[in-house]
Amino acid sequence: MTAGTDLAHDLQLPLLHLDISARLLDTRFIMSDTISRLLSKVHLGGDSSKDAPSDAAGGKGASARKRNKTSVNDGEDCGDFVEDDSLAGGGKAYGHNRTNVRVSEAMRRVLAQEGEIPEDAAAAEKSEALDAILKRPQVIVPDWVNDRSHPISEYFISTSHNTYLSGRQLVGKSTSMTYTHALRIGCRCVEIDAWDNDDNLDEPEVTHGLTLSSKIPFRDVCKAISDQVDVEIAEAKAAGTPLPLPVFISLENHCKERGQAGMHDIMLSVFGDKLVTQSIDTETEPTVKDLEGKITVMVEFYGVDLNADDTDSSSDSSSDEEERAMKKKKQATKPAKIIPALASLGIYAQSIKPKDISWLRGELREPQNHMINVSEGTVHKLLEKHDAKAMIAHNAHHLIRVYPAGLRIDSTNLHPCPFWAVGAQVAALNTQTFDASMQINEAFFAGTAGYALKPAPLRRDPPVQMPKGSVRVKLHIAGVSDLLVQPGREDDVRPYVTCTLHHGLSHRSKPEKRKTDVYKQHHHHPHLVHRHPEMPPPTQPVWHETLEWTFDKAFFDLAVIRILIKSDDRWKENPVLCVAAMRTLFAPKEWSFIRLLDLKGHETQSTLLAKFEIEDI
Repeated sequence: MTAGTDLAHDLQLPLLHLDISARLLDTRFIMSDTISRLLSKVHLGGDSSKDAPSDAAGGKGASARKRNKTSVNDGEDCGDFVEDDSLAGGGKAYGHNRTNVRVSEAMRRVLAQEGEIPEDAAAAEKSEALDAILKRPQVIVPDWVNDRSHPISEYFISTSHNTYLSGRQLVGKSTSMTYTHALRIGCRCVEIDAWDNDDNLDEPEVTHGLTLSSKIPFRDVCKAISDQVDVEIAEAKAAGTPLPLPVFISLENHCKERGQAGMHDIMLSVFGDKLVTQSIDTETEPTVKDLEGKITVMVEFYGVDLNADDTDSSSDSSSDEEERAMKKKKQATKPAKIIPALASLGIYAQSIKPKDISWLRGELREPQNHMINVSEGTVHKLLEKHDAKAMIAHNAHHLIRVYPAGLRIDSTNLHPCPFWAVGAQVAALNTQTFDASMQINEAFFAGTAGYALKPAPLRRDPPVQMPKGSVRVKLHIAGVSDLLVQPGREDDVRPYVTCTLHHGLSHRSKPEKRKTDVYKQHHHHPHLVHRHPEMPPPTQPVWHETLEWTFDKAFFDLAVIRILIKSDDRWKENPVLCVAAMRTLFAPKEWSFIRLLDLKGHETQSTLLAKFEIEDI
């Protein structure tokens, strides 16, 4: 069953066409004058889930048979529901050592051939030379990315949407443990949907309102957040490292006055001195370093006529009666304003859903620390009608939170790259599944503390121009050690690597895909056959191929290459075996072992031996 049919079955409802991504493909996106010329070169198209390699796709070697194309949202974009011990999604998976993994003899021979280890070390499972390569970092993060001396608006923030859910939006289970999980994997912004508790108005509940999702006490959620921040502070002090960067709580309030007062009192009581209740006493705007170890709240602001959500009503899904009805129902339950005590906690992020585009023109004066809170469709439509430079300029000084469209009720995700490209700090992602967007998010924030400083052209004065010209990225793939496969498939798996490039324009067309040949155990391989009469089994595949992309340099710092290991299963959809992703800015230039992840975000014993080569052209 597809996600949509599962959902319809669970609710015993007619199947709705829930996927709105096709309508997003025709939106226009202009990042700057430097790259707007690229739009004329962009072509819309589908993707292929049955995507065996070919020379035209960018890999070297023999062509494979042709495949029928399917929609852009094929099976390889999906992930499995995460578990409590899932590690990936927010930026924390890469950085663990890989000294406990086994390197296949085939990969050791490749390293010897490349001059990375001595010839005699290729026959040994362990050696000092091999250990040195295993200890090489999977990502090389420039120092400036982790600079903590800038104001909040100059950072991208790893963000969780509907954090309380552990399953599908309409029928999922709400649990406070998901907050612990989101923070542990690296997210620094979590969401709370608070509703009145009819049994005790002083103790609000957290749930996905107007759905069949379960409910949890607001107090339990705050306790989970506070406890995890305390753990992180204690770990940092013990290790002598900087304190954790601030946690933002995106508070969506549906409570009346008494429930709001209850939330205010609970947060003061549970968070204690970690909660930011007044502006930090600094001569200039506070930096993220000034807020280390703190918890700060994004609170809705109704000081001016901002209640109407006309901008959002023109979003990608405004023509759907189902979403309009859902919005009206939520509006009917939403309080007219926020009480002063709760509003006072919105120190650095006063959330508004704007009535017009005065904020985009730089004319919004109140509140001073406003945060624009809009759906993905709204941003796409604004960028269709207005120059992206205006949004970049706004986002250099103020926060903007972009959340998934209203009809993504099966917890699918927005594509974050186009929003990062215009400086959107808070691209909110459903963290219930380790899908393509979460894999990209993991790579984007790898090696950071959940905050990544924006490239200079997306920051404040002095203005820095977007880089001009093109860049060529080559991914040299040697092979995989101990490929993760289902039991019983060790001999019949037909592995290959497929990679897609994601950047600021990739929402307008299918991402640029490159693939290797299918590995065949008994196929002649020039790099190994003269050294060993037996080719490695399918679980130890060797490709020794190079995949290549050329794209505008303006996208380089924010681009992500997503790497999938798939099997060429005849007459069936090719399954994804394991995944990885790499932000091009962080790509290692030496041969390195990249730990592969399963579709739940767990580390596997599988490693990809690869290196990147980057050159300006």
